[in-house]
Amino acid sequence: MAFPDTRLRRLRQSEALRSLVRETRLSPESFVYPLFICPGEGVRKPIGSMPGVFNLSVDEAVKEAREAFALGVKALILFGLPETKDETATGAWADDGIVQRAARALKSEVPGMLLIGDVCLCEYMSHGHCGIVQKKTSAKGATQEYEILNDPTLEILARTAVSQAKAGIDIVAPSDMMDGRVAAIRKGLDAAEFENTPILAYAAKFASGYYGPFREAADSAPQFGDRRSYQMDPANFREAMHEIALDVEEGADMIMVKPALPYLDVIAAARDSFDLPLAAYQVSGEYAMIEAAARNGWIERERVILESLTSIRRAGASIILTYYAKEVAKLLG
Repeated sequence: MAFPDTRLRRLRQSEALRSLVRETRLSPESFVYPLFICPGEGVRKPIGSMPGVFNLSVDEAVKEAREAFALGVKALILFGLPETKDETATGAWADDGIVQRAARALKSEVPGMLLIGDVCLCEYMSHGHCGIVQKKTSAKGATQEYEILNDPTLEILARTAVSQAKAGIDIVAPSDMMDGRVAAIRKGLDAAEFENTPILAYAAKFASGYYGPFREAADSAPQFGDRRSYQMDPANFREAMHEIALDVEEGADMIMVKPALPYLDVIAAARDSFDLPLAAYQVSGEYAMIEAAARNGWIERERVILESLTSIRRAGASIILTYYAKEVAKLLG
């Protein structure tokens, strides 16, 4: 029936009515809270481009985790800032690596918290790339170009995933975008008797301009070139579907789209096409833009935070990685 019989505004008259018929709801249990773990003790270092986000020593990360858990946020993803870096990412897979130490402490102090380990190498590589680098030189000896070697990197990724699982990480999340990494990690985990450790694949990770603040937070900016030879072209939708399908075929238990807000179409299509749990990462640039606009008085901060997260959930992501996890849990409570 058309107007005047049909009046959709009837169900918008009060907050009670709007809440009753709301189609999409946020819940703290669906959030994953990213933490940046750094060396030291009592360290809570502000990240300039991400107001309200910090590099945390292990003891401070435990405090943050306790508070998040009490608010209903039951999952963390850990990123590490190692004491030293090299060209084989030793800090990523070392038994006493920064993420491994944090995982043991968190499992001891906040035993109910679900821990996700970011399996990538850029934070641990001296050159800041996500894989082994082979430099090519001209006849005169001047370095002219480089290549990120795919297959040699797979062994390090698998070793990193196994090391994290040994330390108590519940879910490993490869974010490197090397071809074949999910299969290599699955093989490595199974051989080490971690066949029950799930893989959350960053299945469609785009070479995005929204990562800038993260690179400050994780000290992971490439020292030369960029990551476009392994992260996806933002223009390619069909390729994203192909990437996700390959990760599923290789044994991914969960899939992720990153970034979130600029790629809601990819999230929606992934939800329609794949039956696995689907995550989306509201990345550092999305966070920083909201914070900057709010500080200039251009937007209503809390309203935009909730609207942006609701849009990600509405598109189909059942899991949202967000720096707002703790704050929004308070708002929803």
